[in-house]
Amino acid sequence: MSELLVFEFPSTGPFGADAETAYADLAADIAEQPGLIWKVWTEDPERQIAGGVYLFTDVASAEAYVTKHTARLNSFGITEITATSYEVNEGLSRIDHAKL
Repeated sequence: MSELLVFEFPSTGPFGADAETAYADLAADIAEQPGLIWKVWTEDPERQIAGGVYLFTDVASAEAYVTKHTARLNSFGITEITATSYEVNEGLSRIDHAKL
């Protein structure tokens, strides 16, 4: 069963197009993460929060990514990280057009 993962953390930017330029290499690295189906990058400049919503093929892949990405964010000095994982009800999600 697939696993949805939500990361949020404080960020002063960059945001928008500047983030696209700054984080292109990071995005390419994340795209190679085992078990990753997709990631949606999230940001709220007003609240100074960034993060992402990820869909993984299984719990083990999501847990491995939490460990890897938390360490990476810590290396950038980011410590106030929220990582929440959810089991996906695939049957109901397909009814509502989820691309699983």
